[in-house]
Amino acid sequence: MAQILYITNILIEFGALAQLQAECKRVGIQRPLIVTDAGVKAAGLLAKVEAALPDLKPAVFADTPSNPTEAAVRGAVAVYKDQQCDGLIALGGGSAIDCAKGAAIACTHEGPLKTYATIEGGSPRITDGVPPLIAVPTTAGTGSEVARGAIVIVDDGRKLGFHSWHLVPKTAILDPELTLGLPPMLTAATGMDAIAHCMETFMAPPFNPPADGIALDGLTRGWAHIERATNDGSDREARLNMMSASMQGAMAFQKGLGCVHSLSHSLGGVNPRLHHGTLNAMFLPAVIRFNAEAESMKKERRLDRMAHAMGLNSGAEVPGAITAMNARLGLPTGLAAMGVTPDVFDKVIEGAMADHCHKTNPRIATPDEYRAMLQAAM
Repeated sequence: MAQILYITNILIEFGALAQLQAECKRVGIQRPLIVTDAGVKAAGLLAKVEAALPDLKPAVFADTPSNPTEAAVRGAVAVYKDQQCDGLIALGGGSAIDCAKGAAIACTHEGPLKTYATIEGGSPRITDGVPPLIAVPTTAGTGSEVARGAIVIVDDGRKLGFHSWHLVPKTAILDPELTLGLPPMLTAATGMDAIAHCMETFMAPPFNPPADGIALDGLTRGWAHIERATNDGSDREARLNMMSASMQGAMAFQKGLGCVHSLSHSLGGVNPRLHHGTLNAMFLPAVIRFNAEAESMKKERRLDRMAHAMGLNSGAEVPGAITAMNARLGLPTGLAAMGVTPDVFDKVIEGAMADHCHKTNPRIATPDEYRAMLQAAM
């Protein structure tokens, strides 16, 4: 059965951060824990958020790693309980938002975090007992601020997904002002993450016409503005449109993702130092070529419709256009340039086959087909 659900209160405009305190009060947060990372704090963005809460006294956990871990979740939960908090504010990119979602589970649910992972059958175990969460993204990439899922590396080393409508933030404060200082390479990598979400969810076969429309519009905005945002970080129009593309990709991917994310999740678990958005950019061309043979892609002209959104003449041009865009943005030329070697392929393939995104790809990949995609992305 197709389920279509959009429930986050989204505030998107320059200056939206000014509404943070009112939103805390609206959702019943009086003692928030801000979950963020050292980079966001050093950039002065934590101070801006604290200043937007003059009547509240937030606690802070600023030790989220670049890929959130179960250990970081435990650290956030310890502060939450010690400071007697009653809600969460996630400030940062997808890592901080996903860490906050993990903390929302762990502070109200017993047992190790993997108990609640999607591939462990844990989604139904996540209850409405989780505390309210407000998300304030500082990058335009993951869109986790409107998504029901989180990705966390659990104690056994696996990079697992956690999905529940109870994890969807009550409010997303999308203030492009917070992204103006984002460095060019991080702008490019997170921007390609947003584009990958729009493209991959549009290719996914489940029936969700609203998601398809949102994804195509997000792709149009992201593709038209990512170079401008990367080359001129002060371009306000580009920053606004990239933030919208990021949000739209995540609104749409309730429909499902596919092999790009199966591979990125798995390889990111094998080597947590690798940036998720950059990995998505590396895998997109090979996966799109693989997907082009799917019946749903041919019947519904999915590639041609994406090409139109990108200003291209035909679907056949899409993989090459992505490779060329990656080069213009200054991203790596492939996995080898990121330090990936073929000796990890077996472990990556094993993880990809078990990933929650594997079965929503338009073609169900075999281990050999995953291996070919990895080789093509090198």
